[in-house]
Amino acid sequence: MTVPRILVFDSGVGGLSVSACIRQRLPFAEQVYVADNAGFPYGDQPESVVTQRCQRLIAEALRRFPCDVIVVACNTASTVVLPDLRSMTSIPVVGVVPAVKPAAACSQNRRIGILATPATIRRPYLEKLIREFAADCQVERIGHPQLVRWIEDSVAGDELPLQLLCEALQPFKQAGVDTVVLGCTHYPLIREELQACLPEVRFWVDSGDAIARRTEWLLGQQGNSAAASQVMPDRPVRAALFSGEVPSGLRRYMKQSGLAPNEVRGHWPGDEGVTKAGSA
Repeated sequence: MTVPRILVFDSGVGGLSVSACIRQRLPFAEQVYVADNAGFPYGDQPESVVTQRCQRLIAEALRRFPCDVIVVACNTASTVVLPDLRSMTSIPVVGVVPAVKPAAACSQNRRIGILATPATIRRPYLEKLIREFAADCQVERIGHPQLVRWIEDSVAGDELPLQLLCEALQPFKQAGVDTVVLGCTHYPLIREELQACLPEVRFWVDSGDAIARRTEWLLGQQGNSAAASQVMPDRPVRAALFSGEVPSGLRRYMKQSGLAPNEVRGHWPGDEGVTKAGSA
């Protein structure tokens, strides 16, 4: 029995929050992490460009590292690329959407905050989710243009601007929300800082666990499960592939998150910028 392999794709480091959930639920599986940070942020790109970039990078990753499940751990990409991606491969594809349904289920005062990128806040599919699952709730939306960049920089070692972060979250405090949807996979990476800014919020909801459960089910359908697996991967991430520069501090961050990579490649696809496990 070979080790099952999961491809996790994002425009940057946000998908690492999903990778961590998958690692926790599926420790027997190996991951390949693909980040199109040369195209980051996707919210500033035309949909056709996002689709083309996703398809090209994922196809190349699959050529080099055959996988059993593809996880698109990016809200923006999930809204535009899934049909085209599914048409080009028979491998199961999992997307991500803001966790509005579970947030509505746990909110007690029926006041929900949605923290997302400006692109996600603008998309009609978010309004559809709210109408379907949170029609009886007061919903406050924040689409901050700099938050994902702050998080990318913090993974690279820069200090997160906590005062600016707390100021950006003031509309949630004023609205009295008791539940916040983390509508971007970057945001769980700074959950502690978010909680410090809004200690009165009782529930912080994201899609990571739901994605991990869906991935587990798909692997089970293929005969890949913890019970069936005979081999455990030496390192949870076979390769971390970045289309741009590898973020400084990335290897340290991934190791601290339990996602130590076997190798890291920058300016990928291409052979430049390769570092192996144990390299600087």
